[in-house]
Amino acid sequence: MLRRRQKAQMIVLVVLACALVPCLLYAGEIAYSFVVVNTYPHDPQAFTQGLVFHDGYFYEGTGLYGESSLRKVRLDDGAVLENVRLADQFFGEGVTILGESILQLTWKEGLGFVYDRDRFRQIEQFSYEGEGWGLTTDGEYLIMSDGSPSLTFLDAVSYEPIKQIEVYGAEGPIDLLNELEYINGTIFANIWYDNRICLIDPLMGEVRGWIDLTALHIREKAENADVNVLNGIAYDQESDRLFVTGKLWRHVYEIRLEH
Repeated sequence: MLRRRQKAQMIVLVVLACALVPCLLYAGEIAYSFVVVNTYPHDPQAFTQGLVFHDGYFYEGTGLYGESSLRKVRLDDGAVLENVRLADQFFGEGVTILGESILQLTWKEGLGFVYDRDRFRQIEQFSYEGEGWGLTTDGEYLIMSDGSPSLTFLDAVSYEPIKQIEVYGAEGPIDLLNELEYINGTIFANIWYDNRICLIDPLMGEVRGWIDLTALHIREKAENADVNVLNGIAYDQESDRLFVTGKLWRHVYEIRLEH
């Protein structure tokens, strides 16, 4: 009888411990505020789908059928220095840089493009299942979003899926994950039609924090009523600078996080 009671108590403790685990995980979510450090020009016709910073320049992927492109953009004045137009049947999506290559996804076409970074020419294509939304890299894998709470890690050579994580936090599964940027061991993710950036643990998918950029969207909306959603995160590793923008926004903002 005593053994049965002890066993029952043990089961209760295990159940309680499992119930408490999400609370422990979600308790770590940090709500970040921000300060605008600098403001730079951005093409208000650019339907930004992907953004990355490398060696002093932005590499930007734009979307919409018949208007999609990959661009090399100068930071200080927003000048487009290189521009590759996608064929009209492709809707451009997320971009990232790995080694000497720039990679770009397409939305519903299941096709990715690989460009030589220096020559700015397409050198390869790869295919994937489902939709392509955001793209980043941790230096080993490509990390892709598809508008769901899932992030897929792809082999950087074969482009085959290696693993997948589900992103979740205090709000439950985080749906509509969009543009991505891997920054010092954390994945920063835009969320479609949300003015917040979600900070994600790349190992388990737990939400580490949030950056609410509603104030920037309001600022852009005041200048252009037709402005679209927040979308575009880039990081300057050498100078520790974080940049954000949006679709049809007139500015790229360099921000500093505070909490």
